[in-house]
Amino acid sequence: MAKARTSYVCNECGARQPKWQGQCPDCGAWNSLSEAPEPRPAAANPRGAQYAGETARARLAEVSIGRESRVSTGFDELDRVLGGGLVAGSVNLIGGDPGVGKSTLLLQAACHLARRHPTCYVTGEESLAQIALRAQRLGIADAEVELVSETCVERIIAALEAAPPSVLVIDSVQTLWTETLNSAPGSVAQLRESTARLVRFAKQRNVAVFLVGHVTKEGAIAGPRVLEHMVDGVLYFESDAGSRFRILRAVKNRFGAANEIGVFAMAQEGFREVKNPSAIFLSRQAQAVAGSAVMVTWEGSRPLLVEVQALVDDAAGSHPRRVAVGTDGNRLALLLAVLHRHAGIAMMGEDVYVNVVGGVRISETAADLALLMAALSSYRDRPLARDLVVFGELGLAGEIRPVPYGEERISEAAKHGFRHALVPRANAPRRAPGNIEVHAVERLADAVDYLFS
Repeated sequence: MAKARTSYVCNECGARQPKWQGQCPDCGAWNSLSEAPEPRPAAANPRGAQYAGETARARLAEVSIGRESRVSTGFDELDRVLGGGLVAGSVNLIGGDPGVGKSTLLLQAACHLARRHPTCYVTGEESLAQIALRAQRLGIADAEVELVSETCVERIIAALEAAPPSVLVIDSVQTLWTETLNSAPGSVAQLRESTARLVRFAKQRNVAVFLVGHVTKEGAIAGPRVLEHMVDGVLYFESDAGSRFRILRAVKNRFGAANEIGVFAMAQEGFREVKNPSAIFLSRQAQAVAGSAVMVTWEGSRPLLVEVQALVDDAAGSHPRRVAVGTDGNRLALLLAVLHRHAGIAMMGEDVYVNVVGGVRISETAADLALLMAALSSYRDRPLARDLVVFGELGLAGEIRPVPYGEERISEAAKHGFRHALVPRANAPRRAPGNIEVHAVERLADAVDYLFS
């Protein structure tokens, strides 16, 4: 069989070149040319050929919507991140740092799925004996999971064509290569073409596919961003160094809510689900300490109670430091400026360090009020009450803005035994849930007076 011809396509402008060169002649971008298969010539059509009737059209209101069937993976937390379960024909890309547990989680899920659905685990990085040893260590060596050790996409699809499985796990996509390209496995062209072939196979055969992807130093999945557009879901593993807790976050999901998270704990027998994530993010020390505030953040479709810690100390040099772990450092500098302007409290000569306990990263502005109250508590060395929860967005004019799901956040705090809540006035419920006392504020100065007067 004649080998397919290849050319080089610019990732910036899409121009096609016959050979590789450092700079694209069309747009001038450097190192943007990657190998791609030469498109097949279209069949010759006589001038004036009619295409009427070849492509069907349908009205939006007339499209029949069948109820999508979802399959449980055996982990309620993983089902939550996927939007309620695994959808047939979907392709999900899972990324994370080396050793975070991507292969372990998918092997456990595959063994559970194999009880009711044909499941195949394709490994390109480990031998079959290594997979069997891991399954034995996890106590799932008797599962009816088919194993394949192969990296060529054409051979993988040929091996599965006769009896396609319901679930397919590819570990990992960086090891795959296709015979139509000459570049090495892991290159941009190989990643793109191999993923495209697997996506086509999944849609045609109605196979649910998990792709394991490595991440770069910047935390993004290695390879072109086009991979994230080709798949139905993108999931990221997050974890602090040395922590046994893992957070699986949905960055993209065509069958559910994005930014949904699942919390797992790594144990000797594999991953275990954390049913009450708020418990691991709260230290709940025996006595109140300065520089600590508890807030309710909203992740996906559920609230989480997290502890925000701050340390304010005299600056050692002429340039005070602003360090934020788990939140935006630029946002911290902005909030300190608002505190100075509208509350008359200056920290220009102090180093300010902020940390979100448990390795959680908070991106929503509902953490503004908790961040400032924790910093002010450390600055004045006055602990906040242990049964106090704080949340609210801070505007540049010093106003406390409302945040989404205010009542649900207060209810979550009441369930965990909190008795006081400092919230924006627009989020104050007409009737407080449980025994919690809600104090609503409109201005930053009002919040400072309530806690530190």
